[in-house]
Amino acid sequence: MIIVTGGAGFIGSNFVLDWITESSESVCVLDCLNYAGNLANLDAVSHGGLFDKQVLFSHTDLRAFDKVNALIAEKKPRAIVHFAAESHVDRSIDGPDAFIQTNIVGTFNLLQAARSLYADYVKRQSPMALSFRFLHVSTDEVYGSLDENDPAFTERNPYAPNSPYSASKAASDHLVRAWHHTYGLPTLTTNCSNNYGPFQFPEKLIPLIISHAIGGKALPVYGDGKNRRDWLYVKDHCRAIRLILEHGTVGEVYNIGGQAEIANIEVVRTVCRLLDKRRPRADGQSYEQQIEFVQDRPGHDKRYAMNIDKIRRELGWQPTETFESGLQKTIDWYLDHQTWVGNLQGRRGLS
Repeated sequence: MIIVTGGAGFIGSNFVLDWITESSESVCVLDCLNYAGNLANLDAVSHGGLFDKQVLFSHTDLRAFDKVNALIAEKKPRAIVHFAAESHVDRSIDGPDAFIQTNIVGTFNLLQAARSLYADYVKRQSPMALSFRFLHVSTDEVYGSLDENDPAFTERNPYAPNSPYSASKAASDHLVRAWHHTYGLPTLTTNCSNNYGPFQFPEKLIPLIISHAIGGKALPVYGDGKNRRDWLYVKDHCRAIRLILEHGTVGEVYNIGGQAEIANIEVVRTVCRLLDKRRPRADGQSYEQQIEFVQDRPGHDKRYAMNIDKIRRELGWQPTETFESGLQKTIDWYLDHQTWVGNLQGRRGLS
Protein backbone atom coordinates (compact mmCIF):
# COMPACT_ATOMS: atom_id res chain seq x y z
CA MET A 1 0.00 0.00 0.00
CA ILE A 2 0.97 3.61 -0.53
CA ILE A 3 -0.42 6.60 1.38
CA VAL A 4 -1.26 9.74 -0.62
CA THR A 5 -1.78 12.89 1.42
CA GLY A 6 -4.05 15.49 -0.14
CA GLY A 7 -5.43 12.78 -2.38
CA ALA A 8 -8.81 14.52 -2.70
CA GLY A 9 -7.21 17.75 -3.90
CA PHE A 10 -6.26 18.81 -7.41
CA ILE A 11 -2.93 17.11 -8.13
CA GLY A 12 -3.44 14.38 -5.54
CA SER A 13 -6.74 13.17 -7.00
CA ASN A 14 -5.27 13.12 -10.50
CA PHE A 15 -2.38 11.06 -9.12
CA VAL A 16 -4.73 8.58 -7.41
CA LEU A 17 -6.90 8.16 -10.51
CA ASP A 18 -3.83 7.61 -12.69
CA TRP A 19 -2.27 5.28 -10.14
CA ILE A 20 -5.16 2.82 -10.14
CA THR A 21 -5.02 2.60 -13.94
CA GLU A 22 -1.30 1.82 -13.81
CA SER A 23 -1.00 -0.33 -10.68
CA SER A 24 -2.91 -2.91 -8.66
CA GLU A 25 -1.28 -1.64 -5.46
CA SER A 26 -3.66 -0.23 -2.86
CA VAL A 27 -3.86 3.47 -2.03
CA CYS A 28 -4.90 5.09 1.23
CA VAL A 29 -5.98 8.69 0.63
CA LEU A 30 -5.33 10.91 3.64
CA ASP A 31 -7.16 14.25 3.38
CA CYS A 32 -8.70 16.72 5.84
CA LEU A 33 -11.18 17.88 3.15
CA ASN A 34 -10.59 21.60 3.57
CA TYR A 35 -12.21 24.01 1.11
CA ALA A 36 -10.10 22.70 -1.81
CA GLY A 37 -10.39 19.01 -0.90
CA ASN A 38 -13.30 17.34 -2.63
CA LEU A 39 -14.27 13.67 -2.51
CA ALA A 40 -16.20 14.22 -5.75
CA ASN A 41 -12.77 14.31 -7.42
CA LEU A 42 -12.61 10.58 -6.72
CA ASP A 43 -16.10 9.72 -7.95
CA ALA A 44 -14.63 7.58 -10.72
CA VAL A 45 -13.14 5.35 -8.02
CA SER A 46 -16.36 4.97 -6.05
CA HIS A 47 -18.43 4.42 -9.20
CA GLY A 48 -15.95 1.77 -10.24
CA GLY A 49 -16.44 -0.03 -6.95
CA LEU A 50 -12.80 0.43 -5.92
CA PHE A 51 -13.42 2.30 -2.65
CA ASP A 52 -12.72 -0.07 0.26
CA LYS A 53 -10.98 -2.41 -2.18
CA GLN A 54 -8.03 -0.77 -3.88
CA VAL A 55 -8.64 2.75 -2.56
CA LEU A 56 -9.23 3.61 1.10
CA PHE A 57 -10.02 7.03 2.52
CA SER A 58 -9.03 8.51 5.87
CA HIS A 59 -10.48 11.87 6.94
CA THR A 60 -7.33 12.97 8.77
CA ASP A 61 -5.76 16.36 9.41
CA LEU A 62 -1.96 16.40 9.21
CA ARG A 63 -1.90 18.90 12.04
CA ALA A 64 -3.17 16.17 14.41
CA PHE A 65 0.00 14.17 15.06
CA ASP A 66 -1.56 11.36 17.10
CA LYS A 67 -4.07 10.57 14.35
CA VAL A 68 -1.44 10.75 11.62
CA ASN A 69 0.96 8.56 13.54
CA ALA A 70 -1.74 5.99 14.33
CA LEU A 71 -2.84 5.77 10.70
CA ILE A 72 0.68 5.27 9.38
CA ALA A 73 1.47 2.70 12.08
CA GLU A 74 -1.73 0.81 11.18
CA LYS A 75 -1.41 0.88 7.37
CA LYS A 76 2.36 0.32 7.25
CA PRO A 77 2.75 1.77 3.75
CA ARG A 78 5.71 1.04 1.53
CA ALA A 79 5.62 4.68 0.37
CA ILE A 80 4.13 8.04 1.32
CA VAL A 81 3.44 10.58 -1.43
CA HIS A 82 2.92 13.97 0.21
CA PHE A 83 0.77 16.39 -1.82
CA ALA A 84 -1.25 17.94 1.01
CA ALA A 85 -0.63 21.69 1.27
CA GLU A 86 -2.22 25.09 1.38
CA SER A 87 -1.16 26.40 -2.01
CA HIS A 88 -2.89 29.63 -3.05
CA VAL A 89 -0.52 32.61 -2.87
CA ASP A 90 -3.29 35.19 -2.49
CA ARG A 91 -4.75 33.32 0.48
CA SER A 92 -1.29 33.10 2.07
CA ILE A 93 -0.99 36.89 1.91
CA ASP A 94 -4.39 37.41 3.54
CA GLY A 95 -4.04 34.61 6.12
CA PRO A 96 -0.58 33.05 6.49
CA ASP A 97 -1.41 31.12 9.68
CA ALA A 98 -3.00 28.17 7.88
CA PHE A 99 0.05 27.87 5.62
CA ILE A 100 2.43 27.66 8.56
CA GLN A 101 0.29 25.06 10.32
CA THR A 102 -0.45 22.84 7.31
CA ASN A 103 2.70 23.14 5.23
CA ILE A 104 5.28 23.23 8.02
CA VAL A 105 3.73 21.63 11.10
CA GLY A 106 1.77 19.14 8.99
CA THR A 107 4.89 18.06 7.12
CA PHE A 108 6.81 17.79 10.39
CA ASN A 109 4.12 15.52 11.85
CA LEU A 110 4.14 13.34 8.75
CA LEU A 111 7.94 13.08 8.79
CA GLN A 112 7.93 12.07 12.45
CA ALA A 113 5.35 9.36 11.83
CA ALA A 114 7.26 8.13 8.76
CA ARG A 115 10.51 8.16 10.71
CA SER A 116 8.98 5.94 13.41
CA LEU A 117 7.62 3.51 10.82
CA TYR A 118 10.91 3.34 8.93
CA ALA A 119 12.86 2.77 12.16
CA ASP A 120 10.58 -0.18 12.90
CA TYR A 121 11.19 -1.61 9.41
CA VAL A 122 14.95 -1.32 9.96
CA LYS A 123 14.79 -2.81 13.46
CA ARG A 124 12.83 -5.83 12.22
CA GLN A 125 15.08 -6.12 9.14
CA SER A 126 11.94 -5.99 7.05
CA PRO A 127 12.29 -5.91 3.25
CA MET A 128 10.21 -2.72 3.50
CA ALA A 129 13.29 -0.98 4.89
CA LEU A 130 14.81 -1.21 1.42
CA SER A 131 11.74 -0.22 -0.56
CA PHE A 132 10.22 2.50 1.66
CA ARG A 133 10.12 6.04 0.20
CA PHE A 134 8.83 9.40 1.41
CA LEU A 135 8.15 11.58 -1.63
CA HIS A 136 7.55 15.26 -0.90
CA VAL A 137 5.85 17.33 -3.60
CA SER A 138 6.93 20.97 -3.60
CA THR A 139 7.00 23.99 -5.92
CA ASP A 140 9.28 26.08 -8.12
CA GLU A 141 8.27 29.12 -6.05
CA VAL A 142 10.78 28.18 -3.34
CA TYR A 143 13.53 29.39 -5.69
CA GLY A 144 12.17 32.93 -5.83
CA SER A 145 11.89 35.08 -8.94
CA LEU A 146 13.98 35.23 -12.12
CA ASP A 147 14.92 38.26 -14.15
CA GLU A 148 14.13 38.24 -17.84
CA ASN A 149 17.47 36.82 -19.01
CA ASP A 150 18.29 34.58 -16.05
CA PRO A 151 18.79 30.86 -16.73
CA ALA A 152 15.99 28.52 -15.63
CA PHE A 153 15.96 27.13 -12.09
CA THR A 154 18.03 24.01 -11.51
CA GLU A 155 17.98 21.78 -8.46
CA ARG A 156 21.05 23.68 -7.20
CA ASN A 157 19.43 27.11 -7.15
CA PRO A 158 19.49 28.69 -3.67
CA TYR A 159 16.12 29.12 -2.01
CA ALA A 160 14.69 32.66 -2.02
CA PRO A 161 10.93 32.42 -1.31
CA ASN A 162 9.00 35.68 -1.59
CA SER A 163 5.48 34.88 -0.32
CA PRO A 164 4.16 33.28 2.86
CA TYR A 165 3.12 30.32 0.71
CA SER A 166 6.53 29.76 -0.88
CA ALA A 167 8.29 30.37 2.44
CA SER A 168 6.17 27.69 4.10
CA LYS A 169 6.94 25.24 1.28
CA ALA A 170 10.65 26.08 1.47
CA ALA A 171 10.57 25.33 5.19
CA SER A 172 8.91 21.98 4.54
CA ASP A 173 11.54 21.15 1.89
CA HIS A 174 14.29 21.86 4.42
CA LEU A 175 12.62 19.60 6.98
CA VAL A 176 12.49 16.75 4.46
CA ARG A 177 16.18 17.23 3.63
CA ALA A 178 17.10 17.28 7.32
CA TRP A 179 15.10 14.12 8.12
CA HIS A 180 17.01 12.34 5.36
CA HIS A 181 20.47 13.53 6.40
CA THR A 182 19.93 13.28 10.16
CA TYR A 183 17.70 10.24 10.52
CA GLY A 184 18.36 8.40 7.27
CA LEU A 185 14.73 8.59 6.14
CA PRO A 186 14.65 7.63 2.45
CA THR A 187 13.21 10.81 0.98
CA LEU A 188 12.64 12.25 -2.48
CA THR A 189 11.65 15.85 -3.21
CA THR A 190 10.08 17.25 -6.36
CA ASN A 191 9.73 20.92 -7.28
CA CYS A 192 7.14 21.49 -9.99
CA SER A 193 6.03 24.44 -12.08
CA ASN A 194 2.44 25.74 -12.35
CA ASN A 195 0.04 22.83 -12.83
CA TYR A 196 -3.23 22.95 -14.74
CA GLY A 197 -5.82 20.35 -15.74
CA PRO A 198 -8.94 18.57 -14.44
CA PHE A 199 -10.13 19.07 -10.85
CA GLN A 200 -8.18 22.28 -10.19
CA PHE A 201 -10.04 24.46 -7.69
CA PRO A 202 -11.53 27.37 -9.63
CA GLU A 203 -9.64 30.08 -7.75
CA LYS A 204 -6.48 29.37 -9.77
CA LEU A 205 -5.81 31.30 -12.98
CA ILE A 206 -6.85 28.92 -15.76
CA PRO A 207 -10.08 27.50 -14.27
CA LEU A 208 -10.94 30.98 -12.97
CA ILE A 209 -10.65 32.46 -16.47
CA ILE A 210 -12.71 29.64 -17.97
CA SER A 211 -15.49 30.05 -15.40
CA HIS A 212 -15.54 33.84 -15.58
CA ALA A 213 -15.47 33.86 -19.37
CA ILE A 214 -18.50 31.63 -19.89
CA GLY A 215 -20.23 33.36 -16.97
CA GLY A 216 -19.91 36.74 -18.65
CA LYS A 217 -17.68 38.14 -15.89
CA ALA A 218 -14.51 40.21 -16.07
CA LEU A 219 -11.28 38.25 -16.63
CA PRO A 220 -8.90 39.70 -14.01
CA VAL A 221 -5.19 39.96 -14.90
CA TYR A 222 -2.73 41.21 -12.29
CA GLY A 223 -0.62 44.27 -13.14
CA ASP A 224 0.52 44.41 -16.76
CA GLY A 225 0.07 40.65 -17.26
CA LYS A 226 3.73 40.17 -18.16
CA ASN A 227 4.59 37.90 -15.21
CA ARG A 228 5.82 34.64 -16.71
CA ARG A 229 5.28 31.08 -15.52
CA ASP A 230 6.19 27.60 -16.76
CA TRP A 231 3.00 25.56 -17.21
CA LEU A 232 2.80 21.80 -16.58
CA TYR A 233 -0.19 19.61 -17.47
CA VAL A 234 -1.16 17.69 -14.36
CA LYS A 235 -1.14 14.25 -16.01
CA ASP A 236 2.48 14.79 -17.09
CA HIS A 237 3.29 15.77 -13.52
CA CYS A 238 1.70 12.58 -12.14
CA ARG A 239 3.68 10.45 -14.57
CA ALA A 240 6.89 12.13 -13.42
CA ILE A 241 6.08 11.47 -9.77
CA ARG A 242 5.46 7.79 -10.46
CA LEU A 243 8.85 7.54 -12.18
CA ILE A 244 10.64 9.34 -9.36
CA LEU A 245 8.93 7.21 -6.73
CA GLU A 246 10.07 4.00 -8.39
CA HIS A 247 13.46 4.97 -9.84
CA GLY A 248 14.59 8.25 -8.26
CA THR A 249 17.80 8.37 -6.22
CA VAL A 250 17.12 8.59 -2.48
CA GLY A 251 17.87 11.99 -1.01
CA GLU A 252 17.73 13.76 -4.36
CA VAL A 253 15.61 16.66 -5.63
CA TYR A 254 14.00 16.64 -9.08
CA ASN A 255 12.60 19.65 -10.92
CA ILE A 256 9.49 18.96 -13.01
CA GLY A 257 8.39 21.50 -15.63
CA GLY A 258 6.24 21.68 -18.72
CA GLN A 259 8.77 23.56 -20.87
CA ALA A 260 6.00 26.08 -21.58
CA GLU A 261 7.06 29.47 -20.23
CA ILE A 262 4.31 31.97 -21.01
CA ALA A 263 3.26 35.44 -19.80
CA ASN A 264 0.02 35.47 -17.81
CA ILE A 265 -1.71 37.74 -20.32
CA GLU A 266 -0.90 35.27 -23.11
CA VAL A 267 -2.32 32.43 -21.01
CA VAL A 268 -5.57 34.36 -20.68
CA ARG A 269 -5.65 35.25 -24.38
CA THR A 270 -5.04 31.61 -25.34
CA VAL A 271 -7.91 30.47 -23.11
CA CYS A 272 -10.12 33.11 -24.77
CA ARG A 273 -9.10 32.02 -28.26
CA LEU A 274 -9.81 28.36 -27.56
CA LEU A 275 -13.14 29.20 -25.91
CA ASP A 276 -14.07 31.34 -28.94
CA LYS A 277 -13.91 28.14 -30.98
CA ARG A 278 -15.29 25.69 -28.42
CA ARG A 279 -18.12 27.82 -26.98
CA PRO A 280 -18.51 31.15 -28.83
CA ARG A 281 -20.13 34.13 -27.14
CA ALA A 282 -23.73 34.76 -28.18
CA ASP A 283 -22.80 38.20 -29.54
CA GLY A 284 -20.01 36.82 -31.71
CA GLN A 285 -17.35 38.85 -29.89
CA SER A 286 -14.15 37.33 -28.51
CA TYR A 287 -13.90 36.56 -24.82
CA GLU A 288 -10.85 38.85 -24.86
CA GLN A 289 -13.33 41.72 -24.58
CA GLN A 290 -13.80 40.66 -20.93
CA ILE A 291 -10.11 41.05 -19.94
CA GLU A 292 -9.60 43.55 -17.15
CA PHE A 293 -6.24 44.53 -15.68
CA VAL A 294 -6.34 44.81 -11.87
CA GLN A 295 -3.96 46.02 -9.17
CA ASP A 296 -0.99 43.69 -8.80
CA ARG A 297 -0.71 41.57 -5.69
CA PRO A 298 2.08 42.31 -3.14
CA GLY A 299 5.44 40.66 -3.85
CA HIS A 300 4.31 39.19 -7.18
CA ASP A 301 7.24 37.16 -8.57
CA LYS A 302 8.08 38.23 -12.10
CA ARG A 303 9.22 35.00 -13.69
CA TYR A 304 9.64 31.28 -13.04
CA ALA A 305 11.31 28.85 -15.44
CA MET A 306 12.35 25.24 -14.84
CA ASN A 307 15.41 23.37 -16.06
CA ILE A 308 14.39 19.70 -16.37
CA ASP A 309 17.70 18.31 -17.61
CA LYS A 310 18.16 16.14 -14.51
CA ILE A 311 14.86 14.24 -14.67
CA ARG A 312 15.17 13.93 -18.44
CA ARG A 313 18.73 12.58 -18.19
CA GLU A 314 18.28 10.26 -15.19
CA LEU A 315 14.72 9.01 -15.65
CA GLY A 316 13.92 9.66 -19.31
CA TRP A 317 10.93 11.87 -18.48
CA GLN A 318 9.73 14.81 -20.47
CA PRO A 319 6.27 16.39 -20.88
CA THR A 320 4.02 14.84 -23.53
CA GLU A 321 1.56 17.74 -23.72
CA THR A 322 2.28 21.12 -25.23
CA PHE A 323 0.67 24.03 -23.44
CA GLU A 324 -2.01 24.36 -26.09
CA SER A 325 -2.82 20.63 -26.27
CA GLY A 326 -3.06 20.38 -22.47
CA LEU A 327 -5.08 23.58 -22.32
CA GLN A 328 -7.56 22.29 -24.87
CA LYS A 329 -8.08 19.14 -22.79
CA THR A 330 -8.49 21.29 -19.68
CA ILE A 331 -11.07 23.58 -21.27
CA ASP A 332 -13.01 20.60 -22.60
CA TRP A 333 -13.03 19.05 -19.13
CA TYR A 334 -14.31 22.18 -17.41
CA LEU A 335 -17.00 22.77 -20.02
CA ASP A 336 -18.12 19.15 -19.62
CA HIS A 337 -18.10 19.32 -15.80
CA GLN A 338 -20.04 22.48 -15.01
CA THR A 339 -21.94 20.69 -12.25
CA TRP A 340 -18.63 19.98 -10.51
CA VAL A 341 -17.70 23.66 -10.79
CA GLY A 342 -21.15 24.80 -9.64
CA ASN A 343 -20.98 22.64 -6.54
CA LEU A 344 -17.87 24.55 -5.46
CA GLN A 345 -19.46 27.99 -5.72
CA GLY A 346 -19.42 29.78 -2.40
CA ARG A 347 -16.50 27.83 -0.93
CA ARG A 348 -14.11 30.21 0.80
CA GLY A 349 -15.32 33.29 -1.09
CA LEU A 350 -15.29 31.73 -4.56
CA SER A 351 -17.76 33.37 -6.93
